[in-house]
Amino acid sequence: MEFDSDGTVATLHFDDGKANAIGHAFIDDIVLGLSRAQTEARAVLIVGRDGLLSGGFDLKVINEGGDAVRVMMTKAADMFYQLLTHPQPVVIACTGHAVAAGAFLLLSADTRIGSQGDFKIGLNETSIGSSFPEFGIQLATSRLNPAYLTRSFVQSELFSPPDAVQAGFLDGLEPRDLVVERAWLRAQKLSELPQKAYAQNKRDSRRMAISALGALQ
Repeated sequence: MEFDSDGTVATLHFDDGKANAIGHAFIDDIVLGLSRAQTEARAVLIVGRDGLLSGGFDLKVINEGGDAVRVMMTKAADMFYQLLTHPQPVVIACTGHAVAAGAFLLLSADTRIGSQGDFKIGLNETSIGSSFPEFGIQLATSRLNPAYLTRSFVQSELFSPPDAVQAGFLDGLEPRDLVVERAWLRAQKLSELPQKAYAQNKRDSRRMAISALGALQ
């Protein structure tokens, strides 16, 4: 992760040169970045690499199974809880594909600006024979458009960026070469809102999901 702050927007830029896998390092960097943002900025912008936000959980850990997976999932639950409850505006520049846990990142952010292009966004757990962790259930049922919930959550349909807006993964689209800039401008605009009221109203609007995820802590 590269962390940068101009005093207004803290940018967390992830690029591992591969799948931007959500493993221990990714989780630790998100948690650290959110903590730093509270003292160094007024809003957060999370950015993937060109063409990819994240391909999901680290398969090396998943393939280990057992305790390795349980430890990572416990840390992931805490990360998503912190994203969902972060008191500042959290904006994501979805720079391309976002699948499985990458899509959960979108569901845990406040504003999601997607890149136009031939990208796939969604939850593929059913198609790979996997059930969902509790945090995934809460994020999906609280943030997705109910009309798309079965198609996404149960039937593993992956969506193009325009359809991902309709499904509830994204809030808007921008040209691929402008998505980061436009997402930054959105974060900057949101940073102007009164912070105390923003934090309280975010928590109030997400009370049920926060309570469920909080029980996992």
